[in-house]
Amino acid sequence: MLKIDCDKCIVCGICEASCPFSAIHVEDDCVVVDDNCTLCGACVDNCEVEALSIEVADKKVQDDFADWAGVMVFGECRHGAIAPVTYELLGVGRKLADTRGVALSVVLLGKNVAENSDRLIAAGADYVYLAEHDDLEQFREDVYGYVLEDIIRQKKPEIVLAGATAIGRSVIPFVATLIDAGLTADCTRLEIRESDGMLLQTRPAFGGNIMATIVCPDTRPQMATVRPKVMAALEPDSSRVGVIESIEVQPNAVSSKIEILETVVSDQDQVNIQEVETLVAGGRGLDSAKGFELIRELADELGAAVAASRAAVDSGWIPYPHQVGQTGKTVNPKLYIACGISGAVQHAVGMQSSDIVVAINRDANAPIFDFATYGIVGDLYDVIPALIKRIQEVKSES
Repeated sequence: MLKIDCDKCIVCGICEASCPFSAIHVEDDCVVVDDNCTLCGACVDNCEVEALSIEVADKKVQDDFADWAGVMVFGECRHGAIAPVTYELLGVGRKLADTRGVALSVVLLGKNVAENSDRLIAAGADYVYLAEHDDLEQFREDVYGYVLEDIIRQKKPEIVLAGATAIGRSVIPFVATLIDAGLTADCTRLEIRESDGMLLQTRPAFGGNIMATIVCPDTRPQMATVRPKVMAALEPDSSRVGVIESIEVQPNAVSSKIEILETVVSDQDQVNIQEVETLVAGGRGLDSAKGFELIRELADELGAAVAASRAAVDSGWIPYPHQVGQTGKTVNPKLYIACGISGAVQHAVGMQSSDIVVAINRDANAPIFDFATYGIVGDLYDVIPALIKRIQEVKSES
């Protein structure tokens, strides 16, 4: 917090003038600070009489690190089915656990979810913790949060992973706050540091312009959410054996302030660009919504789905479910065709793990060509019709 020593303050007004957030105001015999203060320290640096100072709270450092061991995955279950991101987390979790020489567990919350246990073990889990209760059938952030908190405090994993999905992004920060642990969101890479076993959590930062690697050295567990389709799931191994343990759900944990009135599955824009092998994506270079007619024509010939950059979505040319990138979805198809997309870092984060990337852009210096497998420099309105014609010729010959 910002402390003000009114005995030293000479009401010179320098701090007020130097505050970039207009948070300091001069009054009759001293200065006051309001809620706009961000503790940037500009006023402290400019105060010649040292009337201002920033008081830093003591940093919490746990002393029971030895009690925390293992990697735990929050298994997301939607409408009775395990979300694909859960298997992806078990894939990376297995590698982290093997590196640390510890067990990998998965927590599954819901009603009648035990039937999924064998599949989770085959996907890499050593332990499956089942929290089954009628009040867990529907997702409610507070209920799921308190149940997860209780399980984490019981089992004490040193690492907790969850998907950066609508559910994961909602409940995991709540859990991290409850247990006072560090959390890194939207990670694209996870690995163990050899020197001390710390979890290195890499994610885009500063609008996607750099990749930051974050550590949580002072608290346990180390918590991270991971974007779907970034990590690879393991090939299922039906011969694996594991332990299935039922967790008793405490009555106070399922007392919720949220009432679910109805759950419906939307029948609009049923687009799942994360589960197809070929994507044709359009960007700002299409110039208008009409350009997506050409994109859809190419996609239809290839049996592909249509994707888009944020620029195309923000322009209103195509709905958000099609968006690829840092603020959209992460995809890893076998073939990704980028049409009129410049290839900024924010977009690249969402599709750079594609097996083959074909870029079509009239700007030969566009960043998309830096990571494209094949690049075509030209006007997409000339190139795409030629591609469609050639595909149709090949089909007719076969």
